[in-house]
Amino acid sequence: MIEQLSYITLIGFLGQGLFFSRFLVQWLLSEKHKKVITPSVFWKLSLLASIIFFIYGYLREDFAIMLGQSLTYFIYIRNLQLQGEWQKMHRVFQWLFFAFPLFIVIYSYNNGEYDLQQFFSSNNIAPWLLVLGIVSQLVFIFRFVFQWLVSERSKTSQLPLGFWAISLTGSVLILLYSIFRQDIVLFSAHSVGMIVYIRNIIIWRKERRTHA
Repeated sequence: MIEQLSYITLIGFLGQGLFFSRFLVQWLLSEKHKKVITPSVFWKLSLLASIIFFIYGYLREDFAIMLGQSLTYFIYIRNLQLQGEWQKMHRVFQWLFFAFPLFIVIYSYNNGEYDLQQFFSSNNIAPWLLVLGIVSQLVFIFRFVFQWLVSERSKTSQLPLGFWAISLTGSVLILLYSIFRQDIVLFSAHSVGMIVYIRNIIIWRKERRTHA
């Protein structure tokens, strides 16, 4: 049991490590250019990390995590399309990335239907904690919905101020969830992640004051 938990935790840290690396790269580039930058590697790392973290959520039987990854997955792809990077990718990889959610749907079937009771069982996670997890993930997910809508309007992939403000709010909620859930992966990731969100908000505001 301990070995299994260690294996699952390792997968979780790998996924969160990739999630954090995207923000680390974005943060360093933003500091260098004195403005908020949205590099294509940000979305590439997001896509890869989402796949790994979706697997982590499945192994941990955490519906909130799986829901979060499912709703942001194609937003990452859309941003790569807006940057013209998706078109440069080999078609084999394009099909593999598109097929991944379908593979999860088929793999998750149990005798022809989803074993939803497994994910919502009160023995696995208390109902109020499940609600907190889902609400936290929805708030955190909305940052990418907001980012996507802004990017579609401007036809350019960007990370606006609202993205960072929502990220900070969602991160605080998920941090609370991780404490109750005793999830060291989520706790570690969002404790550090909040620093990046706050710093991007500061950079964004400084940039606006400079151009005012």
